[in-house]
Amino acid sequence: MGTAAAATYWRRGKRMDDAIKIHPMVPEDWEDVRRIYLEGIDTGNATFQQEAPSWTEWNETHITTCRLVARSASAVLGWAALSPTSGRCVYGGVAEVSIYVSQINRGKGIGSRLLNALIEESEQNGFWTLQAGIFPENSASLKLHKAFRFRAVGRRERIGKMNGMWRDIILLERRSHVVGMD
Repeated sequence: MGTAAAATYWRRGKRMDDAIKIHPMVPEDWEDVRRIYLEGIDTGNATFQQEAPSWTEWNETHITTCRLVARSASAVLGWAALSPTSGRCVYGGVAEVSIYVSQINRGKGIGSRLLNALIEESEQNGFWTLQAGIFPENSASLKLHKAFRFRAVGRRERIGKMNGMWRDIILLERRSHVVGMD
């Protein structure tokens, strides 16, 4: 883990609770994952989605090997997953990152732990590039991704409408230094 990422574990002089563990997501986590996703949707700055899909729809559009949850003893606190960017085989090692932390648990380093684990999981599964499209207003997500060596590759202006207004996204990508180095 890089210095910037490690620094996110420390907040106001306290180490993040070591009782929080990262686990593979299982179907039984869906209700908590959906609740956290809805909290992100409600911010208006996390996704173009206006409602959470069903488990079946979500399951069909996300890569099965790279789905994680951050869990305390009693609850799912956040989740991260990858979805393919293209059906073309040449892009088989490129995926899009989704990462969400429950509203009451933001700013506690959970996003850092999830993203770090997702990067490791993605490299173990042969992904060489991760990308993220983030609203410019979502400064916390931009900061998180940049701490893990994602770089802005451009601004996609007026890429989609949300509630009748055109929105931009910042396109970020992270190239693995482990996979695809041949």
